Amino acid sequence: MTHMTTVPSPTPHVSHGSPAATPIGTSPTTESLSGMVAFVRAAETGSFVAAGRALGLSASAVGKSVMRLEAKLGVQLLNRTTRRIGLTHEGARFFARCKRMLADLEDAESELFNSTSSPRGRLRISAPSLGGRLLLPLVPEFRRRFPDIELDIDFSDRVVDVTQEGYDAVIRTGRLADSQLLARPLAQYGPVVVGSPAYFAGHGEPATPEDLEGHACIRFRSPTSGRPAPWCFTRDDHSFAIDPHAALSFNDMEAVLAACISGLGLACVPDFVAKSAMEGGLLRAVLGEHMRTEGTFQILWPPSRHEAPRLRAFIDHIASRLGGLPSHEVRFRAA
Repeated sequence: MTHMTTVPSPTPHVSHGSPAATPIGTSPTTESLSGMVAFVRAAETGSFVAAGRALGLSASAVGKSVMRLEAKLGVQLLNRTTRRIGLTHEGARFFARCKRMLADLEDAESELFNSTSSPRGRLRISAPSLGGRLLLPLVPEFRRRFPDIELDIDFSDRVVDVTQEGYDAVIRTGRLADSQLLARPLAQYGPVVVGSPAYFAGHGEPATPEDLEGHACIRFRSPTSGRPAPWCFTRDDHSFAIDPHAALSFNDMEAVLAACISGLGLACVPDFVAKSAMEGGLLRAVLGEHMRTEGTFQILWPPSRHEAPRLRAFIDHIASRLGGLPSHEVRFRAA
């Protein structure tokens, strides 16, 4: 992912009267470079608040840094409104030059850093709320292999903007929106109907999906819509869905899993959610011949001329441990 070049925070500036523009030929100061970083990020995001979030500064600090840059240059770079900021004619010209200059500086830093150090630094990852079941078993080994990488994982189903919100990569499922991100498939998943040994001992096992009507079923209810998710099956290459009566329903998948382990009924959950419980003998799967693959986990990240070693280390680690899918990487674009 391309990161904005980091420079020291600007020092407080006390103005006495209207400052004059810097004479042509004067070398840029640290404060000027800091102002350029703030200006470029504000122009890209259209907001001092978003720019501050990306840079780890307050919106006020970003705004003041840009104002000092404008005063130094003697020209207005941004038009400000209550809702959004935009580039002036002069600002657009200056923005293009600043972008090139900061990109060159970042490339120089990256080349030097990558050639002299092992993977290190903070890595921000966004993953689905259920992604913990998939990722957390992989973290201990990753930490042993790369102790200098600081992992910051946000588990949420909220759609995030990778670049503007400062994430290095996102892990997602399903059909993805049009994007210029790079993508690598990680693992396929699908639903599985499970029950505890105690439940099957008392109620028997369903032989067909239609037999579910005679069983206590534990349903997952969408936290957003409030509707229970249908149970999907296949027969003779045809897909169909069943809405069994819910003896229990929860809007939390972990609660569904816990109730199922306790013997309260059958549940239809993603296979990776039930994996550890099945391996430990707490749950047993049924109707396997009627189940189908539902989707694929993918990791997506912005392209960069000099990819951070810490990101490459993370991508390769989880892809190799989850395994089972081709290791090709593509520039993702939805059809």
